[in-house]
Amino acid sequence: MSVGRFLIKTINNFMSVIKHKGQRVGIFIDTQNVYHSAKNLYGARVNFGQVVKDALDGRVLIRATAYVITTESGDEKNFFDALTKVGITTKTKNLQIFAGGSKKGDWDVAMAIDAISLSPKLDAVILVTGDGDFIPLVEYLKVTEGCQVELVSFGKSTSSRLIETVDDFIDLDKNPSKYLIGQGHRR
Repeated sequence: MSVGRFLIKTINNFMSVIKHKGQRVGIFIDTQNVYHSAKNLYGARVNFGQVVKDALDGRVLIRATAYVITTESGDEKNFFDALTKVGITTKTKNLQIFAGGSKKGDWDVAMAIDAISLSPKLDAVILVTGDGDFIPLVEYLKVTEGCQVELVSFGKSTSSRLIETVDDFIDLDKNPSKYLIGQGHRR
């Protein structure tokens, strides 16, 4: 373990999570990551409105942004409308299809830049993802920006190192029926 990781882990052990009504919160949703987790684990879709409500926990929402991929068919319009209806801003980009047939729809860098850009106006940053690639972002937000960083995702498909790095973790697997729509409940 590097000295930096050791210090972060040590600081985390001494810090308790602070949640109060005046706390300014930004929520950043890795939509594809959470969508695929719900689909693969439960055969269901995510109730993003409930996820945001529980993550926010009565605090002041500065911004909630979902990073989403659009396809050529445009079937996502109803989904985007539903996100907007519950107060979630959507940022979209087209699915990239490469010559060999592989597909890519990655928002990680833009999501990290948005979190860093907004962090001076936030007390807490909430990431809705299970992707361990966000560990450097978490470390930066905590150490450099002084933000509390919280994580919301399905624990079964979340990087254990990411969970260890954040200040608080809401495991959607603890009560999946609360956070899912149309579940086939696989498990």
